[in-house]
Amino acid sequence: MKRLFVALVSAGSLLVSIAAFAQSASTPAPAAAPAQENTSAAAPVPGAKRAACQSAAKALKGQDRHDQMQLCMAQAHLDCLKQAIDQKIVGPQRKDFVKSCAG
Repeated sequence: MKRLFVALVSAGSLLVSIAAFAQSASTPAPAAAPAQENTSAAAPVPGAKRAACQSAAKALKGQDRHDQMQLCMAQAHLDCLKQAIDQKIVGPQRKDFVKSCAG
């Protein structure tokens, strides 16, 4: 039962990330906008993704909870990295962005 729940939550998370990626890929970025302006366009809310992962894993216990938390945070990190790439953030700013975004 627990494994089924973990599988469903993981699949749901994957579907949400695919939908978000598809939406961001279909929205063209303005060609004339410099990369520096894009970094301030979507400031991440610190800790929001971590809190979402904690609430998703709340019903689980022990190793299942730990595994779900790791999967969720890895997905959050990947989503933040995709967002940084879409916004054309590079160098140390990208690292700081992903770190603050995933929280």
